[in-house]
Amino acid sequence: MDYPDLFYRLYERRLTQGLDASRLPGHIGVVLDGNRRWAKAAGEPTARGHQAGADKILEFLGWSAEIGIPMVTLYMLSTDNLNRDASELRSLVAIISDTLKRLEEGEINGRPIKVQPVGSTEILPASLSEQIRHLTRRGAQHNESGMHVNVAVGYGGRQEIVDGVKELLIEAEEQGQTPGDVAEKLSIEEISNRLYTRGLPDPDLVIRTSGEQRLSGFLMWQSAYAEFYFCEALWPDFRRVDFLRALRDYASRQRRYGS
Repeated sequence: MDYPDLFYRLYERRLTQGLDASRLPGHIGVVLDGNRRWAKAAGEPTARGHQAGADKILEFLGWSAEIGIPMVTLYMLSTDNLNRDASELRSLVAIISDTLKRLEEGEINGRPIKVQPVGSTEILPASLSEQIRHLTRRGAQHNESGMHVNVAVGYGGRQEIVDGVKELLIEAEEQGQTPGDVAEKLSIEEISNRLYTRGLPDPDLVIRTSGEQRLSGFLMWQSAYAEFYFCEALWPDFRRVDFLRALRDYASRQRRYGS
């Protein structure tokens, strides 16, 4: 008998049973960090780390569905990532493309996954950009009640806010409004309604793996009142017990929403 494995399963079960369903987050954002370091530590090519991270995504979504989390946002490709070595970027884009296809065709608990991209398609390689536009069109027609998965690809929090303000100003100009008119009516809602995530609820919990304790531009506007959980595990090594600990920690907090 593998006693360590047995104790691990018992501990995992105890954590699961201790969760209060009424205090679980409705929307979780995840910064999938540590793929490159995982590959380096394992003596593997960087692409192997990205692939291991991609495989972990489907596993993580399964855990989320089992617990009853209705919405997850995954930080898969930042605008900064687009500046990486050309060879690494090609491999990363191919892995992301394959992952999006797996998500689109996959099911969780017998229900299809609603995949919604959030980011700027204009800055992406043409093939990935077209795939994302297809996902966007498909998502608009998606009426199933399965898990809602947002994939942040070509995403940068600062650029998102800039793009939102640009859209607002262009609309105002088309309507014959002056800068003064725009300033007079400008509000949080006016900007929120023009972000990549328009129409989506803000995240309740943001998890970042690999021990780094920063957002790196992820949902900067939307996470104003989110709770943050930083985990030491590299993303490919992130375990279900790590996820359960994050949920337990979240449930123990008193959310104050700025007060």
